[in-house]
Amino acid sequence: MSFSPWIEIDTRALRHNLGVVRDHAPGSRIMAVIKADAYGHGVQVVASALEEADSFALARVEEGLELRRAGVEKPVLVLGGAHDAQELEAAAAAGLDLVVHHAFQLALLRETPLPSPVAVWLKVDTGMNRLGVKPGEVPGVLQTLKSLAKVRGCLTHLANADDLGDDFTRVQVQRFHTAVGHTGLPLSIANSAGILGWPESHADWVRPGIMLYGASPFAAPVDVLQPVMTFASRLISVKKVRAGEPVGYGGLWQAPRDSIIGVVAAGYADGYPREMPGGAPVLVNGLIAPLVGRVSMDTLMVDLTEQPEACPGDPVILWGRGLPAETIAGAAQTIPYTLFCGIGGRVRRKVLT
Repeated sequence: MSFSPWIEIDTRALRHNLGVVRDHAPGSRIMAVIKADAYGHGVQVVASALEEADSFALARVEEGLELRRAGVEKPVLVLGGAHDAQELEAAAAAGLDLVVHHAFQLALLRETPLPSPVAVWLKVDTGMNRLGVKPGEVPGVLQTLKSLAKVRGCLTHLANADDLGDDFTRVQVQRFHTAVGHTGLPLSIANSAGILGWPESHADWVRPGIMLYGASPFAAPVDVLQPVMTFASRLISVKKVRAGEPVGYGGLWQAPRDSIIGVVAAGYADGYPREMPGGAPVLVNGLIAPLVGRVSMDTLMVDLTEQPEACPGDPVILWGRGLPAETIAGAAQTIPYTLFCGIGGRVRRKVLT
């Protein structure tokens, strides 16, 4: 029995969540977003499990090259595009599609000789003001782009779709259709929040990200999704403390009564947030035990007074199966994305098939 933390990746849940995407956007093709090592879940495992997706999307050229080296032949779109001639040449040689979002990338295409034109998507900035050409620039950019590359389609990104009460999503959708609806090219708008909450954003392609991993893009969980990552560990110590005794660094928590304290083999070096407040839920033997004291590098502590029979070796779930990542993210005043991407390199991985 190992007493170090691990994550379990449930590929059955991945496939289930892909089915949820299909149910919500039945008329759209699916571009599964697996950037940042598939949001910390392991890009090769996720790509294999999501073989029924129509294509994949990544953030950077190197991520796409890694996927090709792993033997993945499915269409891949690099959302950030190429940033220099070396990246452009490597992407073209590997058969990666590229997003074009800036004039310097047009110049790069013009100035870099390639054996054959690379395939691209044009990104339009409809109000997020991050990446993309302005709607008024679309006609000129598209005309130039068609002379330099194979244009696969046009896409934009929703800024506020996670807020179902914010009408700016409809504004973005309308701006996008006004800018590119006449082009006859395939269109892509919807992220996870768009897929689940804004049917008018579905278009020809949808780009699910966080929902594939079983977490909600909204503040509350989405019941139909299944968690893919379970972050787990074990108790390594159980001890009694008397009322009034401090526990952990700084003595931030003092026992309000004679208590039983369990020490869990997981800390901020493993990806459990140091900023997690006292009282945050932890599952010990399937039952809630509140976090106490300050999270340290290798351990955290829980109040087991209501579980006097708990002992070293007992299983602990920090988030995932039975304890939604949304709940833990909310307690830490962050989002599930940062929890998933923050898993430490020393954490073991188990894949459930």
